[in-house]
Amino acid sequence: MWHGTRRDFLRTGAAGLAACALGAEAIEALAQLPGERPPKTGAARVLNPLGRVPLSFIIDDSTCLVNLAHFAMPQFAEVWPNRKEYQKPWRQMPREIPDAFVRKFAGWCREHGVKGKYSIVPYPACVGWLDRDLPGWSHRELLDSLELVRREIVPDWDIHPEMVSHTWVIDTKTGRPYEERTARFMENWDWTTGKSADQLADYMAYALRILKNLGLPCEGITTPGGFASGVLPELAEGTLQACRDVYQTEIPHYFRHAFTDARSVAPRVEYAFGLDGPSPRCVVSIVACTDDWFGGWDATSPGSADRLITADLKKGRMVEVIDRGEPAIMACHWPGIYYNGQEVGFRVFQEAVRRLHARYDRLIWMTLSEIARYWAAKELTRIEKVSEPRGNSLTLHAPFACPRFTLAVAARGNAVPKLTAAGKPQALAEAAGPLDLKPGTWTRGKEEVIVCFDLPKGRSQLEVAES
Repeated sequence: MWHGTRRDFLRTGAAGLAACALGAEAIEALAQLPGERPPKTGAARVLNPLGRVPLSFIIDDSTCLVNLAHFAMPQFAEVWPNRKEYQKPWRQMPREIPDAFVRKFAGWCREHGVKGKYSIVPYPACVGWLDRDLPGWSHRELLDSLELVRREIVPDWDIHPEMVSHTWVIDTKTGRPYEERTARFMENWDWTTGKSADQLADYMAYALRILKNLGLPCEGITTPGGFASGVLPELAEGTLQACRDVYQTEIPHYFRHAFTDARSVAPRVEYAFGLDGPSPRCVVSIVACTDDWFGGWDATSPGSADRLITADLKKGRMVEVIDRGEPAIMACHWPGIYYNGQEVGFRVFQEAVRRLHARYDRLIWMTLSEIARYWAAKELTRIEKVSEPRGNSLTLHAPFACPRFTLAVAARGNAVPKLTAAGKPQALAEAAGPLDLKPGTWTRGKEEVIVCFDLPKGRSQLEVAES
């Protein structure tokens, strides 16, 4: 649930490094601390994976069985009694989003290749703990719902906590909500104001441990509402700490921002350090390119696929972002997808996917962790050029391994690429064209060759020489 503004992160590079010298106030305004970057040599262009545009679907406010809109509405109204958006007839909303719908949704998405992120709020609206009991449902129902998530959701979706309750802040020492009932103790609003990275990390780690108790994998977090909107550098560092401490995540990521204007929605690679050492680190901010144009957080705002891509396939937010080659990541809320059993948001999403697949043949569905890893490799791999009499020779120093790494290298005539990775020659087969690329293949472009391979951590050599 998004309340309050979405603040941008500064792009990576020299401007971000300069911000570090401006003091804490300026850093908070600019928000991003990029850390280290390898020098840009122009030796090669890192393309999107397989030369395609990544797509993903972010689902917020999801959990097991609990319809968060039903239970959260009166809690929000307690803090904001004069806001009309919290005075809706929540008692008429279903208390449950059934597993039958989860199964139906997951099956359709798998059939159409859809991937993304699915939140599991661990203590949804303080109803009950998913790693203990969920009052209102039997223990068997809870266990079955969790098993459904593991079997049907986990293979194609990242799992995130959306903090602990998505409503009241929990005292991590007692496991109980604080007594004060104000915005100061709501996860969505003021609790994070002035908090340090360590304090945020402690709270996020508390949520992550519950997911770990449930046997769910996790490489990132989602912020509820305005959580940490005023302490963005601390949020990035806290995410890095918490994910590494609880899950030993190599490349943590988080979802905080959605931009629907002209700003870039490319992932922001932050806090990159130790790139040439044994333990490189970074955290990636994932940016959505839509708001909830499906069914809304409370299932009272029916959306339209036209805002995403029009029926003639020519316009819409997704078309704008895809055509400029950036990851096109849609965002929604689970109650609006179910829409009180009418499935309005689900139908909007289905129609948008059909239209996207009809318009484009160069898309690739990815989870947020896959996108985060690719962008970390794209920005942090050092590529050095060694001139050769009959072509180019590149040395790649990768702090992180990355599947489907795709490079465009200048080449003349009948140049053929040869790859040595981890000290061993790797076979490369010529693909018929760009749409036929897969790891271990290459294709010829205009005055360049495009090479796709699984990039290992460490040193690799790519030679593009005339045969």
